[in-house]
Amino acid sequence: MKFCMLTSFFGAHSFGGDSAYVDRLSRALARRGHEVHVIYCQDAFELVRGSFPVRDYTPPEGVQVHGLKSWAGPLSPLWTQQSGMPGPKWPMIQELIQRIEPDVVHFHNLSLIGGPGLLMKDYGKAVRLMSAHEHWLVCPMHVLWRSDDQLCDESRCNRCSIASGRPPQLWRHTGFMERGLAKLDRLIVPSKTSAEEHRRRGIDRAIDVLPYFLPQDWPFAYRLERSEERLKSERPYFACVGRLEKIKGFQQVIGLMEKFPEADLRIAGHGGFLDHLKKQAEGMLNVRFEGMLEGDALRSLMKNSRAMVVPSLVPETFGYVVLESFAQGRPVIGRNLGALPEIVAASGGGLIFDDIEGLENAMRRYLMDPALTDRHGRTGRESIESQFDEERHLKQYLGWIERSGGPINAPMVSNSGLSEKIQAA
Repeated sequence: MKFCMLTSFFGAHSFGGDSAYVDRLSRALARRGHEVHVIYCQDAFELVRGSFPVRDYTPPEGVQVHGLKSWAGPLSPLWTQQSGMPGPKWPMIQELIQRIEPDVVHFHNLSLIGGPGLLMKDYGKAVRLMSAHEHWLVCPMHVLWRSDDQLCDESRCNRCSIASGRPPQLWRHTGFMERGLAKLDRLIVPSKTSAEEHRRRGIDRAIDVLPYFLPQDWPFAYRLERSEERLKSERPYFACVGRLEKIKGFQQVIGLMEKFPEADLRIAGHGGFLDHLKKQAEGMLNVRFEGMLEGDALRSLMKNSRAMVVPSLVPETFGYVVLESFAQGRPVIGRNLGALPEIVAASGGGLIFDDIEGLENAMRRYLMDPALTDRHGRTGRESIESQFDEERHLKQYLGWIERSGGPINAPMVSNSGLSEKIQAA
């Protein structure tokens, strides 16, 4: 089959998160002999990247990448942000769609490549899927975080947008989004929590849950190789990994490190909050900033940590860093918010906290009890193999396409597996 992925950021011009899923799904499909095309907006990345670096990225065999650069430059994504329409990008997208003739069009982050208007275009007989990786469908800020540094508990989108330096999206006050979503064969989210949040905030249509996965060729740490002698000789540390923004909550972990003089905090990532975090950590010898880490360097950071701390202040729809930590046999410490408690309950691979005191207690438990760390890390790793694996994900995904009329000889599968495990947790 021919797949066409449409998203705002991808590959070299991306920030991780949703683009990581698009990349992993595209590779998995290509390994099974499908032809995959990824269309994204390079203008959008240049508009919002700031000092974020361009990544090294080479598409695998079977995946073709199309980065859009329109005559309007940065005005093109701004056009989409304000109108909810693809604007100058549509002729380029339309030409690609007509040339590719996809069997499946899978929409991802449409915020700056086409908005809900892209959903209403003509794609022939293609099956239409959309994955909501953030809360963009119900929040112009994507993350349900108000401009006064509070979780969003009521709709005041215009005020939040203005306070954040973005012009309000007046099209959100029409039925534009609803009409676009009505064109989909399936709307997919990666967690039960995300489905409930979208329903609670007005998405009145069927929503399917399909958790993320790690690829079958992901480098897993099957042996922890952490003897008691090594543990005694090494200085223990906690790891934080992600985009360095205020909403990720890393500042709260830094604030606790004075209480852990016997341990370090190592932070990997890049973002606009980096200078603030470095200033906060001035004079703290047990806080280290690793910069952007990828590949073996990132996996090594995770594998040798005492635990991965995920202190997000906003409700994550999933959290890929959790699976990546599990794959290295390391547990997670996650805030009791969004999908994190859902994943930890389904996997048994970590501890959940409600407040700063709870975070401190969880860190101390893993610091004082290496056996607990290894036990939870092993349980998390086993959950990858039994719940978050590529084969399970693709069976569900391709089965949905078949039931939606896609030309595929895939086994018919029910909406079961991890979806039900997470819902029961």
